[in-house]
Amino acid sequence: MSRKLAMPAVSLLALRAAQPSAVRGAPRMDSGGNSEQMLAQVQQELKRIGDEIKPVAEQALAQSKSAGEVSAETKATADKLLSQQTAFGKKQDELVNQLEGISSKQTELEQAFADGGRGNGSGQVMTMGQAFIAEDEKIKSFVGNGCSGTLAINVGNAITTADGSGGGLIYHEEERTPVNMPRRRLRIRQLITQGRTSSDLVKYRRQTTRTDATAMVAEEGTYPESAFGWTKAETSVKKIGAFTNISEESMDDADFLQSEIDTELRHGLDLEEEAQILAGDGTGENLHGLIPNATVFAAAAGLPNATHIDRLRLAILQVALADYIATGMVLHPTDWAAIELLKVGVADDRYIFGNPATGNTPMLWGKDVVDSNSMSVGEWLVGDFALAATIYDRSDAEVLISSEHDTNFIEDMLTMKARKRVALANKRPAALVTGNFTFA
Repeated sequence: MSRKLAMPAVSLLALRAAQPSAVRGAPRMDSGGNSEQMLAQVQQELKRIGDEIKPVAEQALAQSKSAGEVSAETKATADKLLSQQTAFGKKQDELVNQLEGISSKQTELEQAFADGGRGNGSGQVMTMGQAFIAEDEKIKSFVGNGCSGTLAINVGNAITTADGSGGGLIYHEEERTPVNMPRRRLRIRQLITQGRTSSDLVKYRRQTTRTDATAMVAEEGTYPESAFGWTKAETSVKKIGAFTNISEESMDDADFLQSEIDTELRHGLDLEEEAQILAGDGTGENLHGLIPNATVFAAAAGLPNATHIDRLRLAILQVALADYIATGMVLHPTDWAAIELLKVGVADDRYIFGNPATGNTPMLWGKDVVDSNSMSVGEWLVGDFALAATIYDRSDAEVLISSEHDTNFIEDMLTMKARKRVALANKRPAALVTGNFTFA
């Protein structure tokens, strides 16, 4: 038996050795106590019957010798006593067998209790005393001294959270909703006009000539001639897409997988669309974005142009001089933070945009500010976005799943494909002004 396994038995026997002698001994069994009392009574009756049979037998023997036969009374008395003796003998045997069985079970319980419910590894069950005395000489000395003083016993088999102990029963909570990587807020598409098309090409007319000769005319005078002109313009529908491969097993076993990948692929489409709306260069399959078509910033002469706030106000002025009204501006979050952190002066630490403890709607010069990571740091875009451009949807975002791709069928693989088709028309480029925060 290992020392660890014996520790609980050692502790219990130490307490047992210190208890009063009146309560020591085997566990009481009421059924056993009753059987012992009954056995004693049966034995007393057997002795009494034996004592009574002896004179009757002697009387019967004397009658047989003298008269040649035993009287009926003596015979009846002897038969009765012999019958009682036989019955009590059987009862005695039953009680003895019962007491032996109880004693055997009691011994087994004591040995199992002493061994903590286990054997000693050799197939022999040890009593509690054998278990703890064989383990540590300290215990012998403690018991030999009448269990006086203090005995320190190290508990070596305590249940802990480790594997192989209680750890296997510890249940861990699991939150099934995955913790995904952050997704960028996509706000640029909402700034421009949105429409739909049923073709792969969007055609529109854009005015390119306006010679307005309108003037005051005298009586019988000649009217001045104005000239106007429009040019046909067109923009092609472009496709945005991506795919990923997934095993059939993972699709079947992971119940969230399909919806999660679907969401990720759709977000990827929208993210690329926003980047194209802002800065697509129009080459190949790229959209022709807002920034490449916007008017380049040119500061009005004689006005302040030393800070971020100054420059954005001059951009609003430039839009106004082109006969449009700016409705908002797009900045990188870093540039917007730089503006919000501006203070009144070196000796005055007050922020220009009010109290930092209160939430403010991002606005500057009365125009909405859209801070987006899709805009490059140090660059900005100001103007009337709704008038400047229109995005046309040819087909909304869709996600398709197929096993008929490459070697998917023989490899139990699936391909998920996401796509959307859009066209971007820059109808009034002069309604937008773009620039940067580089100061000479």
